[in-house]
Amino acid sequence: MPLPFLTADRAFDASAEDVALPFDDHDSWRRPYRPGPWRVAAAATLLLLASFVLLAAMIIGVAGAPSGATVCLVLAAALIAAALRLLRVGAWVSRHGVRRVAFFRTTTVAWSGTSAVRTVQQPVKWMGLPRTVQGQALVVVRQSGETLPPLATDHNADFLGREEAFERATDAVEAWADEYRLG
Repeated sequence: MPLPFLTADRAFDASAEDVALPFDDHDSWRRPYRPGPWRVAAAATLLLLASFVLLAAMIIGVAGAPSGATVCLVLAAALIAAALRLLRVGAWVSRHGVRRVAFFRTTTVAWSGTSAVRTVQQPVKWMGLPRTVQGQALVVVRQSGETLPPLATDHNADFLGREEAFERATDAVEAWADEYRLG
C-alpha cells in the first residue's frame, strides 16, 4: 500500500535539489513535508491505546456484556479517528491553493485569494499548547489583508527541534505560492 505522506520530502533528495515543485500531479492536495516525530508519536500512542480498548471490548463481549463492549468499540473508533486526524493536521498545497488543516477545522484559500505567503518572526505556541515562545511562523495573508493563523511554526509537533525541515517546508510552500498565485 503506498503511503504518499512518507515521500513528501523527496524534493529534497540529492537527485532533485533543483526542483521546487517535485510532484507530477499538481491538482491533488499534498503536504510538502513529512509529519514530525512528535505528531507521529502522539498518533502511535493513541493507536496503542485503541488496541487496548479493542482488546477490552473483546473480553467484555465474550463475558456477556454487549452494552459494555459497544461502549468500548465506540471509544476505540473515536481514538482511531483522532489518531488519523492528528496525522492529517498541517499545511497542504495544490494548484488550487493552500489548505490549513487543524484538528477540528480546515481552511482553504485559493492562490488567487492570497496576497503573500511568508515566514515571519512572532510569538508562536509551543506544541500547540497555550504557552508561547518567540519563533518563526509561515503565514498566509489574504487579499483582504486578513492574516490566517500560522500554517506551520518552528515549535509545532512537525518541526520542534528540526529547523532545517522547517526551512525546507516553508521554502516549498512559498515556491508553490510563487508558481500559482499570479498564474
